[in-house]
Amino acid sequence: MSLPPEKASELKQIIHQQLLKMDVHGRIREVLAETIREELVPEHQQLSAENLIRALRQRGIIDDVMKELKFVTDVSETERTSAPKPATHFVEREPPVLKKTNIDPTRRYLYLQVLGGKAFLEHLQEPEPLPGQMCSTFTLCVHFRNQRFRSKPVPCACEPDFQDGFLLEIHKDSLGDGSKMVDATTMLSVCDPVHMVLIRTDTFGDTTLVASYFLEWRSVLAAENGITNVAVELLGVGTESKVSVGVLNIRLEMYPPLNKTLSSEITSTQFALERQKTAEKERLFLVYAKQWWREYLQIRPTHNTRLVKIFAQDENGVNRPVCSFVRPLRAGRLLDTPRQAARLVSLLGHERAPVIGGVGGVGGKQEQWCTLLAFLCTNKGDCEDHANLLCSLLLGFGLEAFVCVGTKAKGVPHTWVMTYGSDGTITFWESLTGNRYIHRPINPDDPPLAEQPKPLYPYRTIGCIFNHQKFFGNCQPSDAVELCAFDLYDESKWKPMSGEAIKSVCPPGATASVPPFPPLCASTIDAAVTSNEIEVQLRILISEHRKDLGLSTVWDDQLSYVLSPSLAAYELERTVGVSAGNEEFQDAVRRAVPDGHTFKGFPIHFVHRNARRAFATCLRSPFCEEIICCRGDQVRLAVRVRVFTYPESACAVWIMFACKYRSVL
Repeated sequence: MSLPPEKASELKQIIHQQLLKMDVHGRIREVLAETIREELVPEHQQLSAENLIRALRQRGIIDDVMKELKFVTDVSETERTSAPKPATHFVEREPPVLKKTNIDPTRRYLYLQVLGGKAFLEHLQEPEPLPGQMCSTFTLCVHFRNQRFRSKPVPCACEPDFQDGFLLEIHKDSLGDGSKMVDATTMLSVCDPVHMVLIRTDTFGDTTLVASYFLEWRSVLAAENGITNVAVELLGVGTESKVSVGVLNIRLEMYPPLNKTLSSEITSTQFALERQKTAEKERLFLVYAKQWWREYLQIRPTHNTRLVKIFAQDENGVNRPVCSFVRPLRAGRLLDTPRQAARLVSLLGHERAPVIGGVGGVGGKQEQWCTLLAFLCTNKGDCEDHANLLCSLLLGFGLEAFVCVGTKAKGVPHTWVMTYGSDGTITFWESLTGNRYIHRPINPDDPPLAEQPKPLYPYRTIGCIFNHQKFFGNCQPSDAVELCAFDLYDESKWKPMSGEAIKSVCPPGATASVPPFPPLCASTIDAAVTSNEIEVQLRILISEHRKDLGLSTVWDDQLSYVLSPSLAAYELERTVGVSAGNEEFQDAVRRAVPDGHTFKGFPIHFVHRNARRAFATCLRSPFCEEIICCRGDQVRLAVRVRVFTYPESACAVWIMFACKYRSVL
């Protein structure tokens, strides 16, 4: 079977990389020297290839190489007929297996290798982890032109052993001219950086954002042979954004190799022009924002105390217009409805930016609006991050959505999302819980006895609203949410910013200074397997707990199964606000519980998958403890776990504890 030339060269490259990784050349040199020294008799001064191959086979080197090189020959029918998969990165497994990837020989790729790290001084004193021992790990997340990758987790160390490669397609979105290979000059105009986010995961599974870095990859276009090595210094985040956390050794390589490279003067001139253009746009927007703010303060002196936020700091301490944190985001097939999007965002963890020494920014908290990649990779963030993501998803679904900046009870700064219906209906979306509230303003001019709507939302004041194209400052006499009328095109109530000014510093007008949005990733969690694992662990924990109390445990599998519909109904209600199937569940429970017996059930909801932690939380509830520690005649216990998975490995975990027993008066 003959291979086309491009496949043959690809195969040669894979074999060459594998031989280099195993240091086969060094081992051959050792065997050659040993064979010449020990086995070559004086009368035979020439060593044949057969002798060398026999020596290599005797020492098992050829067998080792053949074991390492695994080729996938069986291609399923679905793979044959489906569209080409996107390029994936090479991941080493145990045992090592070369990951199959589809490479289009007519397209350009950037091969980014991470070849270890150094000077991660925070982990200088950490001992080497013992085999099988749990330890904290580093994971590197990469985003480039709508492609996302994640490295293998490596143990945290002063010199972490990153050894990963990522194959990045240069023209991922704009496919360009299919008959022509994109050249170096065209690639120089692709100003999207490679966004790298470093995450630390501790032994309990909690994640921490360590660093966020934008790599300028186009220096490889001027490198000799199309290969360059870069030492990337990573800086911390938030209050530590000026402190070095470590250095990564990066190797960049163009594939296929460039026929003609650019001169370093051309690339440096291009970078300088881009920086100059971006700086000028940002300067002009700052001048405009200052003028807008002066005009806003002249309307009413009390506007000085309103939460009108034009700029916000990202995780690297860079001030960016708030409108650049939002843009329409389509989730493809991963989310079907806006309410599903709200449910996903509510399942991501809520955590304020860490503050050293307890001194925070506004309202006693550190100012940090994360880029979307950093928020998704850590799976947690502050209310601003949740609101920005929810607003972006709702915009993607075609709604007119805005992020609202204001306060809730006790003057605590808060952000939430608002949608402006085509019929004028104003709906507030709480991004941390997924709850929705219809806004009906109170008219202060109504007579005292007139019935007024009672607001159900927790919001107190509102200073401004914005999305990717619009910014409005609240200039009504009162900034109380319940009194606000959201007639956005009445400039006596809402002072707008120039759409042209916003467009100049937000995509698509400002592609160089604003990080592109990454796509959402499908969940990697198997819902059925995870549900079973948690359920088995909970049964063991309950049995052990009852054993300590001197109680036996008898499980009722049928009763456990009957609990399933209720868990599905709870999740449906959280997602769409409608309860369904309650009648069937109640009928099934009545049939499962004999006359003269009592049934008790306790549902609870978590956003993590740690069974021991969930059990400890449940025991703190007197209702749940009463079920788990139930005493009586013919006691039967049941527990049912249902994990609902969402994109970005977010999950809703519903657990129902139940028992039935004979009532003895």
